[in-house]
Amino acid sequence: MTQRTPAASRPPVDLRSDTVTRPTEAMYERMRAAPIGDDGLDGDPTVRELEAHVAARLDKEAGLFVPSCTMANLLAVLAQTQRNEQVVLESSAHMYTSERGAATFTGLFYLGVAGADGAMDLARLEDALQGGGHRLKTSLVAMETSHNNAGGAVLPLDHMQAVHGMARAAGAAVHLDGARLFNAAVALGVAPGDIARHADTVSLCLSKGLSAPVGAVLAGGKSVMASARVLRRMLGGTQRQSGIMAAAGLEGVQAMGDRLAEDHVRARRLSDGVNRLAPALSASVPQTNIVQVETAGTGMGNAQWVAALQAAGLLVRPWGRTRLRCVTHRHIGDADIDAAVHAFETVLNAG
Repeated sequence: MTQRTPAASRPPVDLRSDTVTRPTEAMYERMRAAPIGDDGLDGDPTVRELEAHVAARLDKEAGLFVPSCTMANLLAVLAQTQRNEQVVLESSAHMYTSERGAATFTGLFYLGVAGADGAMDLARLEDALQGGGHRLKTSLVAMETSHNNAGGAVLPLDHMQAVHGMARAAGAAVHLDGARLFNAAVALGVAPGDIARHADTVSLCLSKGLSAPVGAVLAGGKSVMASARVLRRMLGGTQRQSGIMAAAGLEGVQAMGDRLAEDHVRARRLSDGVNRLAPALSASVPQTNIVQVETAGTGMGNAQWVAALQAAGLLVRPWGRTRLRCVTHRHIGDADIDAAVHAFETVLNAG
């Protein structure tokens, strides 16, 4: 019989986010050896290499390295809209629920459109795109894949194609929040560019499953990226010898994409394990690396669950009033998933 190591004597299993990933040894080596320059003056050669590589992977003309995906999304909005216009998003999209505070200084209105599994209802989108009269002009439509609040759901390509076509017909640009775009590509079994073609601009986070320590890339047409570069400076996003960080991102994009499939398999293993504890607990069935656990039937609040799971050796995040979010990543192995399921079972039985 296999004996479990007591939770108190081992490091906690950290499923709070894939942002906790640490750089690989190959990233450290590339950071140490990276050719660098001043990206705010005559340019940084490693930053330029990263920008060109990501743009090519996403079938776009140009790229722009920025400190965060939130800044990339904001730059995409600013570069493709004017004040007093409208941005339309799915109502649970990260750009809507967590980033629309930017509207306080962009002078834009963000309109959330209801949907399912992160995909906007197309009939409601069509209505939102109607201009004239008292309605604001919609200048940008935004999608997200994989979709954070929808439990890592991946948008079907035919849906993305439909959204892009509808937006173009209405004279609006399309932006894709692709923070976890490579996860979506792995889940669909396609190249990232096959997804990105359904948007005019695309953001890609380097510091989630790809394991770089910081940064994101915004990709799109040359003229839009030129505008975004000017706006980046205005927002204080110009970084000097940023090739040190870009080198880690370049390693992540080039070497870490395929292994994301392992995270998806382990997320499903976690989901299956938690669902064996039904009906008190239920877990979403993941397409990618995010599992949402519903706790409403346990009689315990999420603050209690988070604290009790931490005491049992598992770190998770509350996601709303009765849900917990768990995210797999490269530091999580099969034994960690088994320990996580055991922690849920322990807390449930003690409740």
